[in-house]
Amino acid sequence: MDTIFLDRDGVINRDRPDYVKSRAEFHFIPGSRKALALLAEHGLRTILITNQSAVGRGIISEATLEDIHRYMLAEVEAAGGKIDAIFYCPHRPEDGCDCRKPRPGLIRKAAAGYSLKLDQSLMIGDSAKDIRAANAAGCSKACLVKTGNWQEALAELSTAGLAPDKLFNDLLEATCWIIARYRRGKGRPLAGGRWK
Repeated sequence: MDTIFLDRDGVINRDRPDYVKSRAEFHFIPGSRKALALLAEHGLRTILITNQSAVGRGIISEATLEDIHRYMLAEVEAAGGKIDAIFYCPHRPEDGCDCRKPRPGLIRKAAAGYSLKLDQSLMIGDSAKDIRAANAAGCSKACLVKTGNWQEALAELSTAGLAPDKLFNDLLEATCWIIARYRRGKGRPLAGGRWK
């Protein structure tokens, strides 16, 4: 089964400069629940790959983060969608861990746990960290959406001579693109296992 890796803040829900600290501060981006429902309908696995340094900074507890995720999962399921797994990094940037994007540790951990072929998987994010992590992990495509920090991401990537494989207005548009190619490929990525 093909896998779609998703960032959380700026892709599924509105990002906040002061972090999402409770259920009350978690607001779905319009169309994101529908997108997740469409991905589930077409049998595409979705795995959340998210940096959550608010935990490491002592702003929220892991219990609070888990409560936010329970709320998110319930709302997604109520809309007919599914998030198959959540992998998060609780560390601060200065901690130097391997799991914080742009390092590929979380994606590789997910791949090992679910026996995934990363060259048949895509990453959808809103930041340069997402694109870099996907590239480092060997994902087939690293896609950027315009619902978060995409302008900063494009500038940062451009400075490094990099670019996302695809740029979409939001998760729903990205999902429609994925499904169109999934259908055309009869349930498989095109071109020898890689998405075009």
